[in-house]
Amino acid sequence: MKDTKLRSITKGVSWRIFGSIDTFLLSWLIFQNPKHAGSIALLELCTKVLLYFLHERFWNIIKIGRHENGTVEHWRSLLKGITWRLIGSIDSTILSWLVTDKLIGAFKLGFSEIITKIILFYLHERLWVLIKWGRIYEVEPVLVKDLNEN
Repeated sequence: MKDTKLRSITKGVSWRIFGSIDTFLLSWLIFQNPKHAGSIALLELCTKVLLYFLHERFWNIIKIGRHENGTVEHWRSLLKGITWRLIGSIDSTILSWLVTDKLIGAFKLGFSEIITKIILFYLHERLWVLIKWGRIYEVEPVLVKDLNEN
């Protein structure tokens, strides 16, 4: 089973909606500045959709935890969430530091997101497991010779 590029893009956009809301709220809480929070969340729209797409395409290559019948192991979703969060936290830390010039606050945001985003990402991933659109199921080819034997 594989995912189409359009499915990966759509997942990226839907995830970014959840992720940007979370980033905005955490940034506002940490930096006490809604303008900074908005700037950080908007910048992430540019960087994270691309990063998420590349992350999805990478995981599309990895078959472990994914079955031909379309089921996906829970641990695969969790592992994807952890790897994505590492990438995402680095991006959030750098962007918030650039926007606010506050390195300690940037690290607070990056570390805070580890908790909130892994939970949100896992739930998002499990929701997408239920959606069959954009899935390509690989089946063994049936040979004419096989059909004639019956």
